[in-house]
Amino acid sequence: MTDVYLEVGQKRVFACAVDWPGWCRAGRDESQALAALAASASHYALVAKQAGLKFSSSGDSDFEVIQRVQGSASTDFGVPGTVLALDLEPLDQPAAERLARLVEACWAVFDRVVAGAPAELRKGPRGGGRDRDKIVDHVVGAETMAYAAKLGLRLRQPEFDDAPAIAAARAAISERLRTAAHGRRTTADPGWPPRYAARRIAWHALDHAWEIEDRTEPEQA
Repeated sequence: MTDVYLEVGQKRVFACAVDWPGWCRAGRDESQALAALAASASHYALVAKQAGLKFSSSGDSDFEVIQRVQGSASTDFGVPGTVLALDLEPLDQPAAERLARLVEACWAVFDRVVAGAPAELRKGPRGGGRDRDKIVDHVVGAETMAYAAKLGLRLRQPEFDDAPAIAAARAAISERLRTAAHGRRTTADPGWPPRYAARRIAWHALDHAWEIEDRTEPEQA
């Protein structure tokens, strides 16, 4: 069984695997969100493999919904934005190490997808969507300017093609996930608890990696 929580907004629902940062998909209702999560299992298996962790890539994953939480405008916009009570619980060092490894694996998958994608991506159904380099710039910008700050880090945004600078920024984020205070937190604590930070960072990288893959494939005749 895979423990899942549902973040329920007015227009969108996210289904997120509690113990697998980044494995989080959305739908118009609960059943669609869970179906999307199951359909992405084989993709997430690549992340687990990169991290050296055992994972079932079955598309009909057996989910147990352990919690439903109220979403917000962020949920309806398309972002899993709710910090769970579980996220505030103490986190020991092996668990923190596992989180960091999975986030690093999501970055590795993102980088591989980017390396294999053309600069110009197929447009969306309404002719929109960023091209490859704009997506990379967006992902790196979110990580260094927004997410890092939520972990108490001050980073400068690297250029989208400055691989050493991006690697250094990500190393600082992973180190913070490994070494941040892992005792019990409260909702009054500033910033993001490590569990939520890992989930949000990993989801963002994977969501855009899978977008690039989808928009690299030719349209079906």
